[in-house]
Formats: sequence, C-alpha cells, structure tokens
Amino acid sequence: MTSPGVLEQVDVPTPEAGPGEVLLRVGAVGACHSDLHVLDAPEGMFPIPITLGHEIAGTVDTVGPAVDGWSPGNRAAVYGIIGCGHCRACLRGHENQCKLVPLGGIGISRDGGLAEYVVVPASRLLNVGDMDLTQAAPLTDAGLTPYHAIELAREKLRPGTTCVVIGIGGLGHMAVQILVATTAVRIVAVDTSVAALDLASRMGAHDVVQAGPEAVDKIRAIVGPPPDGADVVLDVVGAQPTLDTARQVVATGGQLLLIGLAGGTLPVRPVAGEPPTIPLETSVQVPFWGTQAELQEVIALAKGGQLHADVQTFPLEQAPEAYEALRRGEIHGRAVIVP
Repeated sequence: MTSPGVLEQVDVPTPEAGPGEVLLRVGAVGACHSDLHVLDAPEGMFPIPITLGHEIAGTVDTVGPAVDGWSPGNRAAVYGIIGCGHCRACLRGHENQCKLVPLGGIGISRDGGLAEYVVVPASRLLNVGDMDLTQAAPLTDAGLTPYHAIELAREKLRPGTTCVVIGIGGLGHMAVQILVATTAVRIVAVDTSVAALDLASRMGAHDVVQAGPEAVDKIRAIVGPPPDGADVVLDVVGAQPTLDTARQVVATGGQLLLIGLAGGTLPVRPVAGEPPTIPLETSVQVPFWGTQAELQEVIALAKGGQLHADVQTFPLEQAPEAYEALRRGEIHGRAVIVP
C-alpha cells in the first residue's frame, strides 16, 4: 500500500531476520476483507508504505540470532497478531485482546506477506508439516476467526441446538465446517448467492436460506417462533441487513456473534411495553481473530481432514485484481495469493 487505497507492485530489498526472527519464503497469503478496511482507512491510521497480507504460510529460509526450534526448510503458518506482551491479556495468551497494541500485527502494523519474503518473530510460527501451503494460509484468519467465535459460544452449542451462519464467504464456509467437526448442532446457512449456499451445503449445512425480504420468515420456519429461535447466530458480514436478520432470528437467551465488519449498527434498546430490539437475556459479542492456542487447534482439524478451504489462487502480480474481485463480492471461499 503506497498511499491510502492504493495497492501496487514495487521492488523492495529482501528483508533480513533480526534476533528472535525468521525470514520466511512466502508460499501463500490469503486475501481478507480486513485488508480492504486497511486500504480504506484514513491516512495516519496505518503505516505507509506497508506490505499487506496477514494470512500467511511459507517455508523458513533463514533464522536470526537466538532462534531455537526452527531450521531452514521448515514449513509454517503465521499467527499474525503481535501484542505488547506485557498487559494482562497478553500474559494470559489473549493477544487478540491486547490493551496497549489493539491492532498490532503482521501486514497491519508491520510488513506482511504479499511478497516473496517476510520477516516474522519465530514465536509466531506454527508447524504445518507437509500441508499444502495454499490450505495452510487461510487457517490463520479465515479458519481461526470463526473458530474463536464458536469457542466463545461453546456453552450454547449443545447437541440439538441451532446455529445460523450469515455469510458463506472466506470465513463463513470455514465456520460451517468447524461446527460440523466440533458440535452436533443444526446449521442454517444464509447468503445472497446461490453458489455460496451450494458451497455451504457441500460443507455440511443442514438448511440453506437465500438472503432477502423473506429470509427472516424462512429462518423462523426452521428455528421456531419467538421466544424460541436460533441459539447462536454468527454474522460473518456485519452489514445492516445481516444484523437486522440476526437480531430477528436469535432466541431469547441466545447469543449473537458479530464477526463481519461491513459497517452495520445493532440497536440495543430495552424498553418496557415495547418489543425489545434484541430478545431478552440475549448476549452480543464482537470476536476479534483468536489466540495462538486456538490456531494450533484449527491446524489440527485441517491435518485431520475436517477443515478444507475452498480457494481461488492468484499470482502475486494479480493481487490488486484479487482484491477488487473480493470487493465486488466475486470471490466464493478464499482468494489466495501465491508469490
């Protein structure tokens, strides 16, 4: 990103690994909607110029001083968050809740993976063995973020309950698979695209509903009328129409997890004598990414054949085109850049 909103391919020196770091030869990097938010952010919010790309897998090229446990040729996925390391959240392993560096990370506050090489702290690496790197890269966000959200709702995802997943894109199609692999819930997938709904069905969704004016009624036909409803709703879009759908189908005492960042607003107004904007006893959470321990579990699911990213690959020189296709909603599954 050479200026706000501008992505272009330029030549830069190959970076060198410092103490505690490794130089990773990038094998694959996922294109994420979060990158579009970085591109669209006002000047000064993120460093410029910066190499984007936070969803990274690659091969260790060289190791810097004071690095143990990694050698050239090792294949790894990158945990992209870099917290302060000192606050209570970081010390407990919740760097996604860092109190001092809330948006610190590779491809966000320092150069990322949309390049042939990237330098990362060795502490951010997780071994992926012989896994296809175009599969390993999406696990680090498209897999980790819904996994973390599902972990937050684990108490409500009991056998026989229902979970509605709104938005079957890069994260949503992984959410469906994680629910299939780790729960016994009924999964209802919602999207505007018939192709996305077909993907959800292939990934294990029990019911699919096309988004639109009749979506709430169709979901209610599955989950039941108020005060019943969906025990958990994952909104992986976060636009106004999806948030409106989410709050109208969640059950009393249910849980809404707002994963997408599309700019919608969720009204919360408990008023006596009027229908509440969200049902009574409903909890709302805004998950962010996930923990490194959770990423290790996501990788284990993938190694066990229970998690597979539906990917569309692009060479590095076509990265700007990949992001424009993502912005237009033309990518189903995950776009992955392969240097």
